[in-house]
Amino acid sequence: MNITMNDVTIYTTQYCPYCIRAKQLLNAKNIPYEEIDVGGDRALRQKMEQLSGGYTVPQIFINTQPIGGCDELYQLENSHQLDALLQS
Repeated sequence: MNITMNDVTIYTTQYCPYCIRAKQLLNAKNIPYEEIDVGGDRALRQKMEQLSGGYTVPQIFINTQPIGGCDELYQLENSHQLDALLQS
């Protein structure tokens, strides 16, 4: 699997436990990602909301497609769909 940082983007805040958990899964699978911290930056958070349709963090994008947050990321992993999505 040849994944680049541009393939996965995760919008986070610093102390969010769901953000930490999502990054732990990505790190455990050696999936590189671009992290965008929206904590304290209203403009970045608004951009995240416009792109994802969600207002909570994390908001995760794979190949520019919003997949949701931490729960959705783990659902993809548990249903063995995450790797396939990353390869597409």
